[in-house]
Amino acid sequence: MPKENQDHPNGVQFTKSGIAFRKIGDFPDAPTLIFLHDSFGCIHLWRDFPEQLGTLTQCNVLIYDRQGYGRSCPFSSPYRAKSYMEREADTLKELMDYWEIPKALLFGHSDGGSIALLMAAKYPDRVQGIITEGAHVFVEDITLHGIQHAIKLYETSNLKDRLAKYHGDKTEAMFWAWAATWTRDGFTDWNIEAYLPRIFCPVFVIQGMEDEYGSLEQVDSILDQVQGPAVSFLVQGIGHTPHKDVPDRVLERTSLFINEIL
Repeated sequence: MPKENQDHPNGVQFTKSGIAFRKIGDFPDAPTLIFLHDSFGCIHLWRDFPEQLGTLTQCNVLIYDRQGYGRSCPFSSPYRAKSYMEREADTLKELMDYWEIPKALLFGHSDGGSIALLMAAKYPDRVQGIITEGAHVFVEDITLHGIQHAIKLYETSNLKDRLAKYHGDKTEAMFWAWAATWTRDGFTDWNIEAYLPRIFCPVFVIQGMEDEYGSLEQVDSILDQVQGPAVSFLVQGIGHTPHKDVPDRVLERTSLFINEIL
């Protein structure tokens, strides 16, 4: 395996291309659970949720900052193509090759959930099962309203400063790569439903019933169109981040799902 650079007492390392990642657990011959963060996320913002899920399932855990986030290298370009999440799935496959992980379980939040679905569709032999949380497979009015609200907060509150604690001088580029992409003309017809029938692995779909970025139509679309076994966990009174708002409930249900399919 290529030599990795140890850089931080918390175990954060870097690939040669500048992607920050952290490995947790030492379970020989056990599966690896890879975490894919949302559009504001990074390794640090997962808190101890990945480690707890790894312990409950006896899985090795790998968390990484996508390019442009956290401690990873900046974006190569400020412009995002409509296919950026498909490209993120390709990048994940390349990273799994680099880490010598032949097959993994994926836990993806928001954009990360969409990327997990795409990864399972494009590279089915590399994915053992997926957990999505607040994933999108098409754009809705509620999605755009939620983003417009986030833009207002970014421009009028301390949201930018809070994000800068984790993303540093990449914060501005990171925020607008998400907000400008999803609200621009030409992105409203973004849709990855054509990929769903190509997914045959088990799928666990988590959705907060008060999610400010997506409706239950997202959940129904995934459940109806994937070919493998699929179940949902709908969390009453919770928005876009159930793993942060009710971690014990999400850990319990997710660990049950993982232990059943292993």
